[in-house]
Amino acid sequence: IDLPLHLFFEAPTIAELAKRLEAAGDAGQTEMGQVGRASVIVPVSRDKPLPLSFAQQRLWFLALLEPENPFYNMPMALRLPGALDLRILERTLNEIVRRHESLRTTFTTREGQPVQVIASPQVFAISLVDLSHLPQGAAEQQAKRLAAAEAKRPFRLEQETPIRITVIKLNDADHVLLFTLHHIASDGWSLGVLTKEVGALYEAYRCGDISPLPELPIQYADFAHWQRQWLQGEVLKKQLDYWQDRLAGAPALLELPTDFPRPALQTYKGASHWFALDETLTAGLRQIAQHNDATLYMVLLAAFDVLLARYAGQTDILVGTAIANRNRAEIENLIGVFANTLVMRNDLSGNPRFTDLVAQVREVAMGAYAHQDLPFEHLVEVLNPERSLSYSPLFQVMFILQNTPMGSLQLPGLQVKQADTAQNQTAKCDLLFQIVEQDKRLSANLEYNTDLFRADTVARMAEHFEALVRTIVEDSARRLSELSLLSGDAYRQIVVEWNDTTKAYPREQCFHEIFEQQATRTPQAIAIASDSASLTYAELNDRANRLAHYLRGEGVGPDKTVGLCVERSFDMMIGLMAILKAGGAYVPLDPNHPTERLAYFLNDAKPSLLVTQQSLLEKIPPCGAPIFCIDRDWPHVSQRCDNPGRMASSANLAYVIYTSGSTGRPKGVAVTHGSIAAFVAWARPLYDAKDLEGVLFSTSISFDLSGFELFATLGLGGSLLL
Repeated sequence: IDLPLHLFFEAPTIAELAKRLEAAGDAGQTEMGQVGRASVIVPVSRDKPLPLSFAQQRLWFLALLEPENPFYNMPMALRLPGALDLRILERTLNEIVRRHESLRTTFTTREGQPVQVIASPQVFAISLVDLSHLPQGAAEQQAKRLAAAEAKRPFRLEQETPIRITVIKLNDADHVLLFTLHHIASDGWSLGVLTKEVGALYEAYRCGDISPLPELPIQYADFAHWQRQWLQGEVLKKQLDYWQDRLAGAPALLELPTDFPRPALQTYKGASHWFALDETLTAGLRQIAQHNDATLYMVLLAAFDVLLARYAGQTDILVGTAIANRNRAEIENLIGVFANTLVMRNDLSGNPRFTDLVAQVREVAMGAYAHQDLPFEHLVEVLNPERSLSYSPLFQVMFILQNTPMGSLQLPGLQVKQADTAQNQTAKCDLLFQIVEQDKRLSANLEYNTDLFRADTVARMAEHFEALVRTIVEDSARRLSELSLLSGDAYRQIVVEWNDTTKAYPREQCFHEIFEQQATRTPQAIAIASDSASLTYAELNDRANRLAHYLRGEGVGPDKTVGLCVERSFDMMIGLMAILKAGGAYVPLDPNHPTERLAYFLNDAKPSLLVTQQSLLEKIPPCGAPIFCIDRDWPHVSQRCDNPGRMASSANLAYVIYTSGSTGRPKGVAVTHGSIAAFVAWARPLYDAKDLEGVLFSTSISFDLSGFELFATLGLGGSLLL
């Protein structure tokens, strides 16, 4: 291998590399001896069914699973200002389709197995859309819309070849060239092969020459057949043994905090967020790589692992990565899907130093590269991990460093540049982090699933990654817990400004005291109303006082719970306020709840008294507590209507409300008067009298949202509509 290694590595590192190459060569010779002629890729007969490669088979299956989904389309749009010769371009593209069987292949099943069907070479028609009759601005906008629509149009792999080509004419001297390939016939490397051949053929044909490209010795179908024959026996066993050991006991899911619940069926709706790491950071990362005998990819992956570990709260991190897998001379110039996916699993437990993590990532990556021939699809099939339609197996996040120059397309008489088209709207996994080396800086793109994440969340994640990298460059020997995700401004905002929550409010007040003060200020204002009646603040206060004096006589006092099972009515509000005035804590019991649920609440809360209505007695399970029917027993209440003296303090319970119990048994949440007083103080500057003129009390008092409607309205002088 003739490479200027001394520019990048020190002599001991080169010597170690030489040893590894020699060992790999010995192992390769042994392997070739074992598999014999199967290690040489040769053309196979087209008279027999042609199998799919492992990668093709997975993509074929996904296309069957979701035929309307374009998530494996590979669009490329080029702007071509200048004198474009459409006849020569068509001849050029037809020659490329002739050269590469993969571009004229369809897929069908025979005897239950998918096979490749290769069409004979024929004239490949290029779609031409003429927008030259439109004004320039309108033509460009229409071209963007057409490009976006074309990128999202799914392929019918059984009837349609996996390449579409469209030329959009903006005017005589300006065109847009759209390539759309399906991943089943292409990968990132293939796009480079395609553009290289377009440039060579277009220039030759324009000069009146024949094709300068040599005929291809093999085609993709030959590779697929060879792969099936070669990857078996001892070769397959060595690869599988490594990956089975490497991934044993791995977690099925990286639990990133998402903005939206994960759909039951994985979706592929996506968007992208671009950002950049400046020259200083890029240079610092390269220096860390050099000092740790690692590559830039390894350092960046280690940093990304730290970010994921912080977000997910996990230390066992699995990240997918793509590898070109063009490790044979015969396939170097083929258009097809050769790229493979490797799983990088790293352990961040024990709070290691970042440099130690880089060393671990280096060893993991070297091991993965040495066992890159096993197709990811076959690995999943053999490992058979716990499967779910809501996320991909083994990993849900990918990381890619694109540092291979694609080569620019040069066409005589034309200026070729990337067309300004709509952003990618698909996502192949939860997150795909791709970094591209551009001169002295790194350009980064976070592709994300929009059914899981909002745009602002991903933008913040990018900011966290940049801040993390900055901390690493400052001192890469820090332990992982010492690496910060926050910039200086973000740290001040989150730690200082957002924590400045000290506010003055009456901390010793109970809610019923806040209500009593409001009743003194606005005695004739409507406190609660139904469709046919209403109670003023004075009337509600007087009736609640009479019942409160009675409840005190029955032993209700601070932190004593009182069950409240009353239909939505004035009686419910009178009972609730009376329990608070007596110093007790109400336990809301919705009469519409199942009997078993009410029985559980009563048994758990053990109320000292139960306030209800006569019509509900049959619904309420026995609990052993005395019962007061607010409609039947009202004649027995006190005639005193003055405010009872203070018994409860802000630290005492106001109510005990039960959770839904959807993840287990319901839990009784104990809320104090002080919490309600703080809430009312928070609401006071936010809502004016007009906001509170008529607040619909739409929520069951057994649901916590009822507190928002109830306490804010009656604590601030509003009117509650039952």
